[in-house]
Amino acid sequence: MDFTLSPEQQMIYEYGANVAQKYDYRYWLENARKNKFPEELWHQTAEDGFVGLMIDEAYGGGGLGLLEMGLLVEGMSNNGLPLLMYVVGPTMALGHINMHGTEAQKSRYLPDAATGKSIFCFAITESNAGSNSMRMQSLAKPDGNRFKLSGSKTFITGADVSDYAVVVARTTPHDQVKRKTDGFTVFIVDLKAKGVDMHALSMSVVNPEEQFTLFFDEVDLGPEDVLGEVGEGFKILFDLLNPERVTIAAMACGVGRFAIEKAVAYTSERSVFNGPIGAYQGVQHPLAAAKTQIELSSLMMRKAAAQFDLGEEAGPASNMAKYAAAEAGIMAVDAALQAHGGNGFTHEYGMYDYYSMVRLLRTAPINRELILNYIGEKVLGMPRSY
Repeated sequence: MDFTLSPEQQMIYEYGANVAQKYDYRYWLENARKNKFPEELWHQTAEDGFVGLMIDEAYGGGGLGLLEMGLLVEGMSNNGLPLLMYVVGPTMALGHINMHGTEAQKSRYLPDAATGKSIFCFAITESNAGSNSMRMQSLAKPDGNRFKLSGSKTFITGADVSDYAVVVARTTPHDQVKRKTDGFTVFIVDLKAKGVDMHALSMSVVNPEEQFTLFFDEVDLGPEDVLGEVGEGFKILFDLLNPERVTIAAMACGVGRFAIEKAVAYTSERSVFNGPIGAYQGVQHPLAAAKTQIELSSLMMRKAAAQFDLGEEAGPASNMAKYAAAEAGIMAVDAALQAHGGNGFTHEYGMYDYYSMVRLLRTAPINRELILNYIGEKVLGMPRSY
């Protein structure tokens, strides 16, 4: 596998540095501390053609793959601009419509989404099911050739700024199916439709996107709103979840790299006792070790993305990339925070804000324990533990 980036891929990777000249990390921090979506940055990236990277050219997109999206997310995060909306919108929701939507759905939704005129989020998690998605209770009850969706979803990123949500629901309750993976259907839901309501969750994480609980009360849906086949949604879920893990890994790597670079600059100038503190091994070694883990994780992320784009089995690499990158990102920001001393906890330097962000990625969108369970069972061939 050749990890050399093409000129186009290198341009995508470096885009974060270019856009950061106008919208730098202080812009991100200002919005994140207010839980305010950075609309100017979003529309700039859409105008520059990056929101639609994974949309076919026929619908106004870039016609590129998950590797390019991972490079975009990593490159922006390298410059202190991590956006979860790139994961749930352009990657998961739009990528899914592009892969599995009908011609009518693609023509209706993708051109506006590619230019940022409309925004999508993704909804699967439920408060009573958590990581056990098989037990989700949101039900799109058949009503003739239509459906009535009722239930709720939680921890939905950016629902307030989104026009549509790609929603995973059951069309057959879990206690009425032969196999627990049967009965899932994926829908496109207009968030302004009658019966849709949302409530913001009060979060401690410093992040520009807010989290929401969505409530559905007999929301009318038709066959035109179904993505894929009725009752067969589980078969295509991993076309969504592996890209989610890859882009989260890219984000963690980028934030870690950003923190290390800030720490290197700070410790090279900060003098205590006999010179710059960056000369002391007690400061150097944690940063050097974290840098090593970041670069290793980044390679695994690129491998997983390349496998996905080639149509190969990407589950093992995607899960390992997410696990490794989340741990490396935390390690990197923690080392950078320690290197800054007391200044790391000030608003001026903003280092603790990024720790809040990167620490989230160990737990969400899937926690490290479940990833390790997957690796133990699916990669190592050990007995299932749950």
